[in-house]
Amino acid sequence: MDDRPVAPAEAALLIHEIEGHLLVESARTESRAAAARFTARLDWLTQAQREEVERVYTEDHMALTRHTWRHTAHRCRELRAEYETRYRSLRRRLLAGALLGMTFALLVAGAWVSAP
Repeated sequence: MDDRPVAPAEAALLIHEIEGHLLVESARTESRAAAARFTARLDWLTQAQREEVERVYTEDHMALTRHTWRHTAHRCRELRAEYETRYRSLRRRLLAGALLGMTFALLVAGAWVSAP
């Protein structure tokens, strides 16, 4: 490793990448454990059959996990877009209300100052 300073953006990217690898490895471990629990109930399987069932179960479990993550990420993007749209709308309404209120206040102040 060299002594160059790491830019904050690079550090954040590296941290996210490490978190991703840890999350995937955790999911693999969870899938393997679920497969082992499943095959433990099937005591009539031979060792080779047990290993094959565990391998297939682990693959299916990981595929389901990936699908769930993708669905969740997609939904998060949808919600973010929805909330950003709603926020922009509220911000415009607030700005319009503030401008209207200031205009009204200036008109009232002008009428009060010009009143005899």
